[in-house]
Amino acid sequence: MDEKRFNDLYNRSFSKGIKLFSDFLNLDEQSILSATYLPCTVYGGYDGAEGVVAGFGEDISTDDFPFVYISVKPLSAKFSEKLTHRDYLGALMNLGIKREMLGDILISENSACIICLDKIADYVADNLTRIRHTSVKAVRTDSLPENTVKPPEPSELVVSSLRLDVLVCAVYKLSRKEGSKLFSAGKIFVNSRLTENPSYTVKEGDIISVRGTGRFAYDKPVRSTKKDRIVIEIRKYC
Repeated sequence: MDEKRFNDLYNRSFSKGIKLFSDFLNLDEQSILSATYLPCTVYGGYDGAEGVVAGFGEDISTDDFPFVYISVKPLSAKFSEKLTHRDYLGALMNLGIKREMLGDILISENSACIICLDKIADYVADNLTRIRHTSVKAVRTDSLPENTVKPPEPSELVVSSLRLDVLVCAVYKLSRKEGSKLFSAGKIFVNSRLTENPSYTVKEGDIISVRGTGRFAYDKPVRSTKKDRIVIEIRKYC
């Protein structure tokens, strides 16, 4: 979605007094939306979701968002493969489903939960019967299954400064050259907004997304070392 589409949703919602929703937004689209400063509510099915839907209108609650959850389990756990995020997404793409119809895919051991727009939920439940060589059963549910979302893992890191590029390289064990390429390729987002400035000073509560790699939240500085380096606390999303 582009800025024009976001403005259209907002204007129609405001003029008609109704609630309107976007499809699922990727990080680039979330960055565009953030830059418009339009009043809206974003939600992806659980706190910390990477794929989110934008809702325009007054008094929008999480129950208003037009998506549901699809629980996917193998018909035979004994003979099931260890399926990856790519495997689930590939099977859905093979059904002709567009990426913007799908939110996060949450994998837990040999099962998964797919968050998708309500209008395609029945189609997914009826037609998602095989992923790679594993036969599966997909069932629509209106709530997120328990223990599906793994809480971010807290850890401490020692860094030379709170520059964004320093933290990204430290968290993902990258060289400065590798980190620089991520910025040049437009793959670094802070609080869902594209950030091309490697010298940005990370603030407490910032969520940093590295497209194609992962996400982490910067919590706080813990202490300084004798060599004037900083011990920081982060939470890394699985």
